[in-house]
Amino acid sequence: MRKKISTKLIRSGLLRTEFMETSEPLFLTSGFTYKTAEEAEEAFKEEKKRFMYSRFGNPTVEILQKKLADIEGAEVCWATSTGMSAVFTIFMSYLKKGDRVVAGRALFGSCHHILTVILPKFGIEVELIDGKDLNSWEKALKKKTSMIFFETPSNPCLEIIDIKEVTKIAKKKQVLVVVDNVFATPLLQKPIDLGADLVMYSATKHIDGHGRVLGGAILGRKKYCDKFVKPFIRNTGPSISPFNAWVLIKGLETLELRIQKQVNSANLIIDYLKQSNLIKKIYYPYLESSPQLHVAKKQMKSGGNIISFEIVSKNIESKEESFSFLNNLSLINISNNLGDNKSLITHPETTTHHRLNNREKKELGITKNLIRLSVGLEDPEDLIDDIDNALKKINK
Repeated sequence: MRKKISTKLIRSGLLRTEFMETSEPLFLTSGFTYKTAEEAEEAFKEEKKRFMYSRFGNPTVEILQKKLADIEGAEVCWATSTGMSAVFTIFMSYLKKGDRVVAGRALFGSCHHILTVILPKFGIEVELIDGKDLNSWEKALKKKTSMIFFETPSNPCLEIIDIKEVTKIAKKKQVLVVVDNVFATPLLQKPIDLGADLVMYSATKHIDGHGRVLGGAILGRKKYCDKFVKPFIRNTGPSISPFNAWVLIKGLETLELRIQKQVNSANLIIDYLKQSNLIKKIYYPYLESSPQLHVAKKQMKSGGNIISFEIVSKNIESKEESFSFLNNLSLINISNNLGDNKSLITHPETTTHHRLNNREKKELGITKNLIRLSVGLEDPEDLIDDIDNALKKINK
């Protein structure tokens, strides 16, 4: 029987012990014992499938991995300690000196740092391009490339990259395609169905959704993950803790309910922002005025719960109005996290993307009056009132 996504979020990966518990069991153990020395030898030779050490694998972590793989439509999943450890694992498990990576220019600050600072230290060439432009991908991939990496929607300006078309270009050159699907979640966008080889998540965001724990995930083909991801994680240790995995399992059970309300609230907030004369520009995948609307609707089920917008400013070189707005909010919290039950807001130019130089910020549209809002589960009328009051108090 083919199960619906709502059922998979609750039932996938369930592994009960002999005690037949209702909730998934939490195995807080560093290691496992063997009945005989022969059994230990068989386990390390992988002649017998069993748990050996929680850095290698753990029953609670396996439940999370099976559940995420089923929801995503991937053959396998490997959970990691954070989203950034998932990104770094993908790069370092596959790439070697002399390899080349092409990435969409619109990147989260830490991803940008790995690509532009860390990978070159290992002799890996990196080229950043305008991911929205298919011609840029065609041109960049004329040179031998090992991997392409991109976010869609991107952080913070929600740029949309056509996964299917970019993947077609990459496949002609036999290039590995990796998609950061954090903003869309596995519910609103399916990169593997559109041709991507690997998908990664910061499970810290929507998958937890309660601001409790860190976690990451890598999903893709079993043959690839067994060859590259599995030995890297086992031997270098970016493993997720069983407790964090258990918390993420419980977070997944309410993911669909949370996303549905957050998206509905986001649309009501956008309707308000459209009417405000204090808002200069709005960034959102499903915005009717967006030049990328057709691509967003082709590959996403909805626009998600992240909205970015620019505040009208007397001086575009000043952050004064943005800071005044943020400091006058009484309900929405200032935080660089997102995907939480609580609405969170940040100023990307001075937080998540502060290490980018002025040219890079300008290319990505990260101005001093840009704000990123992650819509939570509060009543949307209360959120709109809070935003409206804070806007009216700017510089007062």
